[in-house]
Amino acid sequence: MNKKIGVYVCHCGGNISDYVDVEKVRTAIENDEGICLAKTTMFACADSNQKEMVDDILAQKLDGVVVASCSPMLHLITFRAVVERAGLNKYNYVHANIREQVSWAHSDNKAGATDKAIRIVKAAIAKVREAESLEPLKIKATKAVAVIGGGVAGLRAAIELAEAGSDVYLIEKEHFVGGRVSQWDTLCMTDETGKELVTRLYNELMKHRNITLYTGAEVVKHSGSVGNFKLELTLRPRYIRFNCTEEELQKAIDVCPVEVPDEFNFGITRRKAIYHNYPSEYPHLPAIDMNNCTRCGKCEKVCSHIDFSQKIKQVDLTVGSILLATGFDPYEPSEGEFGYGTIKNVVTLQQFKRIVHYCDNNLVYNGKKIENIAYIYCVGSRQLDGENKYCSRYCCTSNIYTAITVKKKYKTIHNYHFNRGIRTYGKQEVLYEESSKLGDIYLQSFEDDPPVVTYQDGKTMVKINDILTGHKSLEMVADLVVLVTGMVPRKDNATGELLKIPRGRDKFFNEIHMKLRPVETVIDGVTIAGASQGPKNIMESMNSALAAAAKSFSLINSGELALEPIVAKVDKQICEWCGKCEAACPYNAFSKLDVEGKTVAQVNKSICKGCGMCLPVCPVDAIELTAYSNKEIEHMIDALIPNP
Repeated sequence: MNKKIGVYVCHCGGNISDYVDVEKVRTAIENDEGICLAKTTMFACADSNQKEMVDDILAQKLDGVVVASCSPMLHLITFRAVVERAGLNKYNYVHANIREQVSWAHSDNKAGATDKAIRIVKAAIAKVREAESLEPLKIKATKAVAVIGGGVAGLRAAIELAEAGSDVYLIEKEHFVGGRVSQWDTLCMTDETGKELVTRLYNELMKHRNITLYTGAEVVKHSGSVGNFKLELTLRPRYIRFNCTEEELQKAIDVCPVEVPDEFNFGITRRKAIYHNYPSEYPHLPAIDMNNCTRCGKCEKVCSHIDFSQKIKQVDLTVGSILLATGFDPYEPSEGEFGYGTIKNVVTLQQFKRIVHYCDNNLVYNGKKIENIAYIYCVGSRQLDGENKYCSRYCCTSNIYTAITVKKKYKTIHNYHFNRGIRTYGKQEVLYEESSKLGDIYLQSFEDDPPVVTYQDGKTMVKINDILTGHKSLEMVADLVVLVTGMVPRKDNATGELLKIPRGRDKFFNEIHMKLRPVETVIDGVTIAGASQGPKNIMESMNSALAAAAKSFSLINSGELALEPIVAKVDKQICEWCGKCEAACPYNAFSKLDVEGKTVAQVNKSICKGCGMCLPVCPVDAIELTAYSNKEIEHMIDALIPNP
């Protein structure tokens, strides 16, 4: 039976019609086989045109529809929904991209662009002639979510999921929750400290019986797919029993002879091998750092609840979705970068914040009172030669807020800001104004002419060619140089690599589409949140956590999942297992199957993404892709090839 096909060619408000003769495209295809309706429209995605399409499908009893417009990344789902509203199977709709692939690519050649558009539309028509009605794959889903990362984004996502009614497993690699935020005192634009925010979230977390918190935990294995992920965790013990009193624990900490640099304070202080980072840290029970513990036995003599017999445990979990909120690392300057590591009074902003935390009446570092502070911006961000081309966004705000705090706390401080353009966006602009009114000095340079830090005659000198004073060469003596460092992806990306989460050019986790699918990854059922996907402040991290929680919950809420039916299929009569499809598949969707004494390939439909990587490697052509069969593709190629 010949299909009755409708075709709509979009002007896209001039984005297409300025470079493609859309009317010529319409007339070129209106008499093709099966075409009973061919129209042009100013905006195919407009509500008015969508309603007209529904009416046309019903009135003309269409069997297939083609829309020639922008990228399917933008509106494939839109037009699939339109044909479904008219009672047509959505897989009998084909999208033709004549904006990105034609008008924008060939804006200097209208005749050539028009000819290419005609052929692309003809190819789409050839495909829709062969299209079959398909039904989504249905699988059962476990109503539980694994949230990996116990920072503020992970805590907030876990709370949201629990309130929605899902079981939640919150998995934190460290022995304490809170992440980076727990390291900060008063936060920008609020009177709340980082510790208070973490406390508030933790107390809310503990109200929910359907949340299970694992600390010292790491995902080491995973299998399965969306709806039914199997995770294996390893749990590192604290080597301290939970019924130990605070008095006994403090005695154990006091007698411990081992001291190591404290990573919580970025190495400016030291801690014992038995440690907690601050008194109210959650969970309250300290932990023993076995990498540095010498097993001298002194702690066991004063605390009967020290238990070195505790072993690493394994826990198996089954969840329907995974939410990654693994956070970021602060940029670590290389040795000699603006004097870092070679000049003693050069520190990072993170270290400076902790220095301020421990200084009361006077700001002192290395035994010297600090009065003149030079802040050098964009260290590790907006790099011309390095990998980090991006702006970390939060650094300007965080540093200016710290400078204001320091000036108010220690009255004799003079702040000098060596920057490449201040970016305190949104409401945070008031901080820049307040800093200026307090007398802070701002000096600006170009990206290719950064400030220079030198050490001469016992003095640390910072020199800049200041564009705000007509490129004058200005120099100051700094008691302390603070490098305002940005965010970089976590160095330890074991979980991301285990789950095969793709990274963007900035090396952070990559979402499918920053506007349309901002927290989803190409791995079905795995969402991302917080600074794991790019530099964010606390509010932005919280918002992305809520979005990721909502998406994860929507996948598992009904207990059943409808998956895309466009997957690979194997002709078992032809297949002679060689393993090439298994090696080519980026999603591990292939496995062996014995059929009547013959080993063949089988596809896990719930894992397969329909990417087609397996098709060209099969030596006997035993694999086809649903909705992209050889017959469909060959007919499309015939439509694209120019007539002789």
